[in-house]
This record gives sequence, structure tokens and C-alpha cells, in this order.
Amino acid sequence: MENYLIAMAVTAGIYALMALGLNVIWGLAGMVNLGLVGFFAVGAYVTALSTIKLGVPIAMGMALGALAASAVGVFVALITVRLRGDYLAIVTLGFAETIRIVSSNAIWLTNGTDGISGIAGPGRGTLSPAAFNLLYLAVVGAIVAATYVLAERLRASPFGRVLRAIRDDEQVAAVAGKHVFAFKVRAFALGAGALGLAGALYAHYTSYIAPEIFVPLLTLYIKLALLAGGLGNNRGAIVGAFVVVFLLESTRFVIPHVPGISAVQGAALREMMVAALLIVMLRYYPQGLVPERLRIIPPPGSATQA
Repeated sequence: MENYLIAMAVTAGIYALMALGLNVIWGLAGMVNLGLVGFFAVGAYVTALSTIKLGVPIAMGMALGALAASAVGVFVALITVRLRGDYLAIVTLGFAETIRIVSSNAIWLTNGTDGISGIAGPGRGTLSPAAFNLLYLAVVGAIVAATYVLAERLRASPFGRVLRAIRDDEQVAAVAGKHVFAFKVRAFALGAGALGLAGALYAHYTSYIAPEIFVPLLTLYIKLALLAGGLGNNRGAIVGAFVVVFLLESTRFVIPHVPGISAVQGAALREMMVAALLIVMLRYYPQGLVPERLRIIPPPGSATQA
């Protein structure tokens, strides 16, 4: 049971890192991105191939995965950043599916649907499974904490304020002299880098990746985590990730006690339960559990400013 709880904490940490990356793209810049799992897959495959075929250290492999995902993010942003709303969402969803299909068919590179196994992990083989889980939890926790600090500094910086201005009214930001296109590309690159780093962490933890792992459902979980925690708030992104993992895993123990249903019906019922719980949560907390708090600046000459 202890190893299970640690594994779920590691999963929640990886989800939190993805939610922090999504918060830069969607929560701050206002760009709807349904291709999260594509950047996640890029980071996972790059670090796996780097450590197995090139023999680079694990830390360097994860850094390469994050950089590769960031570079792909720049490429995708240059093509899609002028799109808005549903059009941007559809194109980014198509990008993620393209990555999955390519990884399924590029047998010479990704081993196709058989996947890549034997991905190294820090201390795997020398530590016991329990010790490895604890070590990896500490690694994930440290990376999430560092990313949170950087994301908070980004949010409070002039760059973050410009992103929120673009989110609220792109035309006003452009009139104010801000290069909207360049800011959006940078936001996409930063968010994609965090998503790629999360994919690298996942690959080194599970030691196995395959195309069927990188499905759109994972993107949905991360978007739900950010909505449940609080869109635009980095603390909310982390809280929401742990909430979603808790709901997904707690319902797993409820289904066996429901009589007269098959395994397939139980899986469907489990998804319905998670959806119902999230709907109830958002009904009472429409801005998320930790909503974004914006500082209200009074107009010049008002009594409040005086």
C-alpha cells in the first residue's frame, strides 16, 4: 500500500508539472491547447532515445527532452498562434494525434507499437523498489517546486503581466505597443518545455513508453486539473492535479463494491463518477479551488487611490 501511495504521489507530481506548463499557455496567455500529450510524448521519446542509444546521463536526457519539446512548441506556435478559440484547439489536437501516429509507425526510431523498454531510472537496479520510489518522489517534488517558483516569478514579472493582458484583450495589448505574436510564441515554448520535462520524468519512472500511452484522455485530465484548481493560478494547478489523481484512484476502490456490472461497465461507471464529482466541485467553486486573484488598480484621482 505504501508503494502504491508513493506511485500515485509521483503521478500527481507529473500531472502538476504538466498543469503548470498548461497554465502558462492557457491560464496566462489564453491560448486553448489540446495538444498537451504531444509535447509530453516528445519529451518522453527524446530522453528515452538519448539515454538508450546515445548513452547520455539521465539528467541530460531529461534536459534534452524538455528542450526538444520547447523547440517543437515554437514550431507549432509559429503555425497556429494566429488562430483563435476552437480553431487553435482543433489544430493542436491534430498535432498530438500526428505525434502518436508517427511514433506508432516509425519502427526504425520508436520501435512502433511495441514501445521502448529498459529506460534507465536513477538508482533503478541498485535500490530496492521502495527506495527507488521514494527517491523518485523526491526528484519529482524538487522539480515541481522549482518549476512552481519559476512560474510564480514569471507570473509576477512584466512578461507575465503582458501575457495576462493578451489573454484579456489582445487588441488592447497590441495597441499598447506589445508584440502579441512574439509573446504568444514564447509562452508556447515555455509551456511546451514543462510538458516535455513531465514526459521525460514519466519515461524514466516507468522505464517503458509506447504510443498507446499518449492518448487525448491525458490532455483532458490535465485541463480538468487546471480548471478544478484554478485557471491562471500556479498553486491551483498543483492542487488541481492532486485532486484529479485522488478522484481517479479513489473511484477505483468503489467500483468492485457495485454489484451486477462487468469490467467494461465498471470502467464506464468510474469515468461517470469522476465527471459527476468534478461537475459538483465546479458548481460550488466555478473559479476553481484556488482561484486567480488579480490586483485591482484604482483609476487615477479616485478616492481609493488617494
